[in-house]
Amino acid sequence: MEKLVFRNFLSPGDIVMLTAAVRDLHAAYPRRFVTDVRTPCPAIWEHNPYLTPLAEDDPDVRRVDCHYPLIHRSNRAPYHFVHGFIEYLNEQLGLNIKPTLFRGDVHIAPLEKSWISQVEEIVKQPVPFWIVVSGGKRDFTIKWWDAQRYQDVVDHFAGRILFVQIAEAGHEHPALRGALDLRGKTDLRQLIRLVYHAQGVLCPVTLLMHLAAAIEVRPGMPKNRPCVVVAGGREPPHWEAYPHHQFLHRAGALACCDDGGCWKSRVVALGDGDEKDRLEHRCVDVVGTLPRCMDMITAADVIRAIELYFEGGAIRYLTPAQAAACESAMSVFA
Repeated sequence: MEKLVFRNFLSPGDIVMLTAAVRDLHAAYPRRFVTDVRTPCPAIWEHNPYLTPLAEDDPDVRRVDCHYPLIHRSNRAPYHFVHGFIEYLNEQLGLNIKPTLFRGDVHIAPLEKSWISQVEEIVKQPVPFWIVVSGGKRDFTIKWWDAQRYQDVVDHFAGRILFVQIAEAGHEHPALRGALDLRGKTDLRQLIRLVYHAQGVLCPVTLLMHLAAAIEVRPGMPKNRPCVVVAGGREPPHWEAYPHHQFLHRAGALACCDDGGCWKSRVVALGDGDEKDRLEHRCVDVVGTLPRCMDMITAADVIRAIELYFEGGAIRYLTPAQAAACESAMSVFA
């Protein structure tokens, strides 16, 4: 059996896509490869059945630095992010891997499934909840939506949906009133378990949308976890969107994204010396503090996208008793 160590040191969202490639490699070539990985987020790989510890100094081990150059053709080529690493491995290893599932491959151990969620620990009873991401990394401001609009969404569903706000420490995530505040209170593995328990996810184009698709749902949930993504026009929808998500994009509506995504990084220059401040990496159509494509997505658009899951019967709102328990718990937790 050939020994391979896959290496990639990009963001967690990218690593979720690499999990799909490793899964599909073994599906296409069972018992031909022994694989291990080197990435900055080992929590994503916990309980992964396709990994075997390998030493990079083993003379029989081949190290593969994994990339996805397919992204440079994403505006026009009919491929999703899930194809990116697969195409690269096919080229590097002379293989013919095919995608088997339209999602990443993040595993939850049976013992983890038996644990109650952080939300249940706080509320003292199991209740459905939505995870909300109200900001993002400070160096990619073009992905941010308006914090007040997130607040309007939370306010609209008060008493019907419990929103749980999460954020990585060091990123920009304005606090939302009426949401259970877990910002900076989850490590990556805790976040993965939180997604497992979540009824739905509201976020920009970020790790959470990929986890929402990659992590299995709890018993009693629809086969695919509801997720509403505030996307704008940075990425071509077919590259990022999952079939069961509500992906709110404006690609094709503006001159700057009329032929795929703009792939810009910032709204305005931040003066931090980063190359993302350069003119070619900045939005060309700004409205206030937002890219125009994001400004064109209203709170009403997001509210309607969330309501669809409830109106269709895929999921249900909080009961009055559950809503009262959430309100009481949040008053104490705050």
